[in-house]
Parts: sequence; structure tokens; C-alpha cells
Amino acid sequence: MKLPKLSFDLSWARVFAVFLKELVQMRRDRPTFAIMIMMPIMQLVLFGYAINTDPRHLPAVVELREDGPMTRAFLASLKASTFVDIVAISTRESEGDAMLRSGEASYLITIPDGFERRLVRGERPQILIDADASDPVAAAGAIGAIESVARSAFSAEFEGALASLASPPPPYEIVVHRRYNPAGVSAFNIVPALLGIILTMTMVMITSIALTRETERGTMENLLATPVRPMEVMIGKITPYVFVGAVQVVIVLLMATFLFHIPFTGSPFAFLVGVTLFILANLMLGYLISTIAKTQMQAMQMTFFVFLPSILLSGFMFPFRAMPNWAQALGEALPITHFLRIVREVVLKDADMPDILGDLGPLALITLALATLALLRFRRTLD
Repeated sequence: MKLPKLSFDLSWARVFAVFLKELVQMRRDRPTFAIMIMMPIMQLVLFGYAINTDPRHLPAVVELREDGPMTRAFLASLKASTFVDIVAISTRESEGDAMLRSGEASYLITIPDGFERRLVRGERPQILIDADASDPVAAAGAIGAIESVARSAFSAEFEGALASLASPPPPYEIVVHRRYNPAGVSAFNIVPALLGIILTMTMVMITSIALTRETERGTMENLLATPVRPMEVMIGKITPYVFVGAVQVVIVLLMATFLFHIPFTGSPFAFLVGVTLFILANLMLGYLISTIAKTQMQAMQMTFFVFLPSILLSGFMFPFRAMPNWAQALGEALPITHFLRIVREVVLKDADMPDILGDLGPLALITLALATLALLRFRRTLD
């Protein structure tokens, strides 16, 4: 058997003709070309400006049970520091606990009764710091900084008759309570959040590709010839994938419980409502992409274009509160940002329906907006 001979007789005219043909094809496939240009720009902006591995400006609530000159000096130093932002000053224990559970604050700093009197007597009173350790990185970042702030604040007050208090060890003690994840196990933070990542990736991609495939094969044309309405088409198309998402949720929860030994402390009903709404939001997003993409390749590219900011701006990999304000605003528009808060609060923080309403409402609005856009873009007739 003779092998065909390779010919190296090139015609640059034919090469140029193929080159022009490819340019025309690229010009026609504008969504793919736009994604190729925007993807590196988005990565550079997000990694260069939005991502911060040194968490600062984390929200803290201060519970003051005493108001004296040393306490005010410590509070002023906290406000001047860049490590924490004081979002509330409370005198009630329940208020600070509620803000810590809902995620409004990462730290609860408590100055107990009789702090200054015991400090002057040399009894080493305690400053209590309750840290939200459901995100171990965010919790560990500012604890050492708060100790530094306390040292500099009180050293300025240790003068004259109190000069003896300036010598080490410090005349006070900082006690840290790591709430919701005392051992600082990373899996407690990562595994529940992975449920959101898995649902986002699979629900959006499967829905967008499946519907676009029907358009490519021509089966959508037969469906459009029937009296089925756009709303009926959408409900019928996404319902099977709701059950697929439910199977994924069960698998993740079983593995989280028996493989990683992650406790489920909150309300099952609140979790069910949150995860159902989140699955619907992702299916609506996939449906919307399918109305824009003309090919399965375009649908997959658009899915990855959405998936990247979902990972980086949601608080999955990096502390959400440590990002700049514009990045937080973009993150708030993503369904996964609100779902990650819901799942972490329910699984780790013993949250119930009232605790997750602050994220359940925005998630419902995002789902409604995506469904409305998808219906408006649904083409009743093929072009």
C-alpha cells in the first residue's frame, strides 16, 4: 500500500483566499469574537482590582457595656484603622449576635462592664472578640490587627500614675471566640459553597446548550408551529432540570454529612426554599443565554463568561467584604452571591427563614428579572 505523497507546493493566493474566508466567518460570528476579546480584559480587571487576599475593612459591631476614656480611645483607634469598619455600636447582646449570624458583621467586639476599673487594678480584664469563622480566611485576617490596635490605643493612656501598666505583659487579655467553625476547618466553608458552584455550572450550561441544540437541529421549528405559548415552553423545558438539580443537592448534602462531617444546624425548610429559588434562577439564566446564542459553542462560551465572575465576585474564593465597592455591587447582582450566604447561614449558623430574608428577597428579584428577559427575547418565529 502506497502512502500519498505530501505536496509542499504552496499557493499563496489560495492561502490568502482561505485567510479572507476565515476573516469573513469571524466577522459573522460576532459573539465568539467579542467573548475572546472581553475574557482576558475581565480576568485582568477582576484579579487586578477586585480580588484581595489581605482582607481589610471587614464589618464589625462593637458592644459597649462601659463608656470611659480608655474605652473611647480604643473605639477611636478601631475607627481609624483600615482592618475593620465599625458598622454599629450596640449595648444589647442580642443585636450583635443577630448581625453576626446574618453576615452583616464579621466581628463582634465586646467591652465588658467594669473593664477600666479592673484594668487599673491590674486584674487583666478581657476584651471579647466573636469572629464569624464560617470563612476562616476572613476571620483570621483581622484578629491580629485588632490586638495591635488595642496595644497602640491603650499605650497612649498608660502615663503618669498608670505608667506601670505599660510594661509587658499587657494589663488586659483579648479572648477570641471563633463562631460556627471553632476548629477553622476549611471544608466547613468550601463544601457548602461548592453546592452553589456546581448548580451554577451545570444548570446554566445544560439548559443553554440543550435549547440551542434544538434550534440547530430544527426541532424548535416544529415546536414553534404548535399553539404552545412562550411561558408554557419555558416551564416545560426547565422543569426536568429542576429534578436534576434536586438530585445534585441530595448528593452534595450526603457527601458533606458523611464524608466531610459537616453539621446541618439550620432550618431544612429555609434551605429548601433557598436552593429551589437558586436552581430556578440558574435555569432562567441558561434559558436567556439560549435565546441569544445561535450555536452550542456560543452557548458554552457565554456560560463560561458568566461562570468566571460567579466564582470570583460571590465570596466563594475570596472574602466578599474585602472587595472594593464596585466589585461588591457587581457581586450583589449575581444569584450565587445570595445563595452562598443563605447556604452558609442555614448549614453552619442555625439560621431560619427570618435570618435569610435579606438574601432571599434579592434572589427572588433576580430570578424574576431573568425570567422576564428570557420571555421577552423568546422568538415566536424563526428568522
